[in-house]
Amino acid sequence: MYSTPLILTALGGTFSERSGIVNVGLEGMMVMGAFSSVVFNLTFAGTFGAWTPWLACIVGGLVGMVFSLLHAVATVNLRADHIISGTVINLMAPALAIFLIKVMYGKGQTDTITESFGYFTFPLLNKIPVIGELFFNRTTAPAFVAIVIAIIAWFVLFKTRFGLRLRSVGENPQAADTLGINVYLMRYAGVLISGFLGGMGGAVFAQTIAGRFAVTTIAGQGFISMAAMIFGKWNPLGAMGAAIFFGFAQNISIAGSNLPIISAIPAVYLQAAPYVLTIVVLVLFLGKSSGPKANGQNYIKSK
Repeated sequence: MYSTPLILTALGGTFSERSGIVNVGLEGMMVMGAFSSVVFNLTFAGTFGAWTPWLACIVGGLVGMVFSLLHAVATVNLRADHIISGTVINLMAPALAIFLIKVMYGKGQTDTITESFGYFTFPLLNKIPVIGELFFNRTTAPAFVAIVIAIIAWFVLFKTRFGLRLRSVGENPQAADTLGINVYLMRYAGVLISGFLGGMGGAVFAQTIAGRFAVTTIAGQGFISMAAMIFGKWNPLGAMGAAIFFGFAQNISIAGSNLPIISAIPAVYLQAAPYVLTIVVLVLFLGKSSGPKANGQNYIKSK
């Protein structure tokens, strides 16, 4: 449950940075995805019933994609600094979302949604000894969807023509341009995909863990996802594994009080653990992990 939003958002960051665009704005895209999905859920729960959270995830992804367009225009066309552009996205998203919430609902947060993902049990698979009880009984369906998306993302990046072109733009845009690849178009594609997946990540978080939207709903998950992407060496499967690790750390901070030995650790340390781990991973692996060579570099076609 805690890993799913991180997996989706880390995959989005992977697509963006593989195209050469650093996307620090993943946090803001998660915020917009969470906001729009909760609003959709509250509005249409009576119409779509149990399908509402799934449809809300798509809506959150589309809103995240639209929001990521700002980052794409700033970095690709206007050649703005990628970090500054992403930071502006992160600053603007919560303020805009809360402003719209106050306009729509007259208060600083939404009501609690009535249709959430809840728990899901796989028929037959839950009967497998040991494994069935651990992985297929009272679990969350979006987690398995995220794993499937990670596998598809790996295939797209490393086994398709689109993935080869996207990676070539992130490694050497000049060489890619001379081969007839539209560098700007591929970078737009990478950023928009990251916005869609980041928005979905925020939507899943809001509809599985938070249950509503407030200014504190998304609090650092976008940055943890970036750390997972770096820890996973810009590989979708590696990012997924790292996101599962960080999700486990977040889960320990919540469920640790019920576990032997861990329950003796003060709650404040458990709550801070995911963020401390994020900093430690960035310090240890950021210098050693080599990302796309042209990552963060603006491309000017005339040069």
